[in-house]
Amino acid sequence: MVEELVAVGLTLGSVGAVYAMAAARVIKQYERGVVLRLGKLQSSVRGPGFTMIVPLVDRLHRVNMQIVTMPVPAQDGITRDNVTVRVDAVIYFKVMDAAEAVVEVEDYRFAVSQMAQTSLRSIIGKSNLDDLLSNREKLNQGLELMIDSPAIGWGVQIDRVEIKDVSLPETMKRSMARQAEADRERRARVINADAELQASKKLAEAAHEMSEEPAALQLRLLQTVVAVAAEKNSTLVLPFPVELLRFLERAQQAVPSQPQPQSQGNHAEPGKLPDSGPGDAEAGELGPAAGSRSGQD
Repeated sequence: MVEELVAVGLTLGSVGAVYAMAAARVIKQYERGVVLRLGKLQSSVRGPGFTMIVPLVDRLHRVNMQIVTMPVPAQDGITRDNVTVRVDAVIYFKVMDAAEAVVEVEDYRFAVSQMAQTSLRSIIGKSNLDDLLSNREKLNQGLELMIDSPAIGWGVQIDRVEIKDVSLPETMKRSMARQAEADRERRARVINADAELQASKKLAEAAHEMSEEPAALQLRLLQTVVAVAAEKNSTLVLPFPVELLRFLERAQQAVPSQPQPQSQGNHAEPGKLPDSGPGDAEAGELGPAAGSRSGQD
């Protein structure tokens, strides 16, 4: 009798151990457990830690509550300004309601991926090329709203969506490079023209100041000569100042037109100048005016 009781006890213990092993579940910290009893959803969602279910009756679904990073495959599309582009993106989302993520959608990851691809193509068709290249933040927000609207009913929250890369055809890249080069050349020409305008104004002011003082113009000419002469391998062509020519012309006009009388003691041969004595030297030092007075006397 005792042996039978021991055997029954061992059997019950074995059955209990097997039942406990079959019913015991461990849910991790970042997971939530959704229990379906005979196919019906249980109201309580199992939290992290140790939990028990009814074997062969309950079915436990573990749902990851971490933020999921999912790359969106590159999508080919035509922008609103008829440019063929290839755009890829990345989406960050997490499950907010584990029960809805299990019941409302068959595979929430696949559903979010397909919705992201569809929304990305829609964004490409509604945007211009310049918006895809320079205004990505606004497109990211619009893409996030388009994906988040249906995902709310699946118990999924879209954290953020970002466009990673925009691939352009080679012909379009070359056209954009030529456009950028032309724009930079235009700006360079405008800057050069502005510099020439400012320089011309300063030169006009300098010319006006120098016109009032002719000596300043001569000093500037000498400075230019000194600057050019500093280079040994250059040939300097010095212009003859017009002021000097005018001075010589005025000096020539001051000389009288009548010939001066020659002294009796000095008879000059044709083609030779008479020898000048001490008196003639003094007359030469006095200048043309003194010579004219002596002739009149």
